[in-house]
Amino acid sequence: MTAAHVLIVDDDPALLQALPEALQLRMVGLMVDTADSAAAALDRIATRDYNAIVTDIKMPGMDGFALLAEIRALRPDTPTLMITGHGERALAVKALRRGACDFVQKPIDRDYFVASLGRAIQMNEVSRQVRQQQQALERRANELERTVEERTRELLEANQIIQSPLRWLMAPSPRMAQVVEQIKQVANSPLTILIEGETGTGKELVARAIHQLSARREQAFIAIDCGATTDTQIEAEIFGSERNEGRFQLADGGSLFLDEIVNLPLPAQSTLLRALEERQVRPLGGKTPIRVDVRAIAASSVPFELAVRAGRFRQDVYYGLNEFVITLPPLRERDDILHLANAFVADASVEFGRPCREISAAAAQVLLRHSWPGNVRELRNVMRRATLLAAGVIEREHLSLLDGSRVSTPRSGPTALGPSLKEIADAAAADAERQAIRQALQACEGNKTEAARRLRTDYKTLHIKLKQHGIDAGRFKKIRAS
Repeated sequence: MTAAHVLIVDDDPALLQALPEALQLRMVGLMVDTADSAAAALDRIATRDYNAIVTDIKMPGMDGFALLAEIRALRPDTPTLMITGHGERALAVKALRRGACDFVQKPIDRDYFVASLGRAIQMNEVSRQVRQQQQALERRANELERTVEERTRELLEANQIIQSPLRWLMAPSPRMAQVVEQIKQVANSPLTILIEGETGTGKELVARAIHQLSARREQAFIAIDCGATTDTQIEAEIFGSERNEGRFQLADGGSLFLDEIVNLPLPAQSTLLRALEERQVRPLGGKTPIRVDVRAIAASSVPFELAVRAGRFRQDVYYGLNEFVITLPPLRERDDILHLANAFVADASVEFGRPCREISAAAAQVLLRHSWPGNVRELRNVMRRATLLAAGVIEREHLSLLDGSRVSTPRSGPTALGPSLKEIADAAAADAERQAIRQALQACEGNKTEAARRLRTDYKTLHIKLKQHGIDAGRFKKIRAS
């Protein structure tokens, strides 16, 4: 505790000299200021916070009661002792009612005065400590309030990301940050968009994000895989027929996503361009064109310019659709593999009702070294399987790769185990299947209908197998001479 500092106010010069001397003799270290009027006292009070104030009641000009009122207004925590004349009990009671902490009567009993002033100073010290604690609590409460506000804001931002169409695209990757920025720039525009990227890079995710961020978000998003339907049926699927509405009609007012558009037959490509330019379609067998308002988003797993040079995609159609191009990088060229892997594990854990798994350092190295031919789709499937297989931390042996093989933990000595017979058989079957499909497509020059017939399977099954093995049938078509 620092030395106490008090102020004595009285118009009697003798008292102003005697009281400080008496107090300083009996209270070691006490500092005393004096004032001979209420006005002089207020000047001192304005510049210093005293531990206690002693004032006479009867003074010329502003009396002690008026001064007490000013003290209560300026320094509400400063205790005030009032000096009254002998027998002026009513004034003493009035002083206490107006906020004085005590009173002393003239002639002043010095022992009582010192004890009373000591209590006042102690009261002020306790009040000061309480005030400091209150201020500390208020500061802490304000800090906690700011922390809560910050955490709430962070949670809201995280929730917005979770609910955002860009959720799976927002990752710590400079290249994907550029893609996200392109999506934001083009989403609300009327431009037709071409999306390039290897199989599994998330082209449909990008298309859906564009739709959800556009003014068409309340309308339909219709997707069609242009390679999943035979050449004879694809035009009816897209443009409709007399009996059934096509994808254009279903997407009216919304967005039409044409996946693997380079697989469209060349005549259908021209019809598509005309429909987009004229904003109307003529269903197969129909005589009257139908007005449609559709925002087209097209995608291809091969660069459009290469498809044009290979004769798979009409140059005029390419130029007609080429208003804005978004190129998705393959996963192996991104630096967010572990970020995505952990996100897929978290999602799978919720879906499967299992504790969220950690990825071991060894497993992380496998993920980083793998070439990911199936890109993000392959990574998602690998992490979902690993989440299901792992009893605790996800290790190397829980990671099944694209061809069905599993990464085994290396062991030393004669007890080292190789792949099981089933794993060997599965891998061999996958290789044989992949080779047979390639040979059939080579023989049929990329014609999937003929290849399916040659392989004694149906068109849809072949299309699924092409997706699984990452085979692009268009690469087997003969390149036209320019």
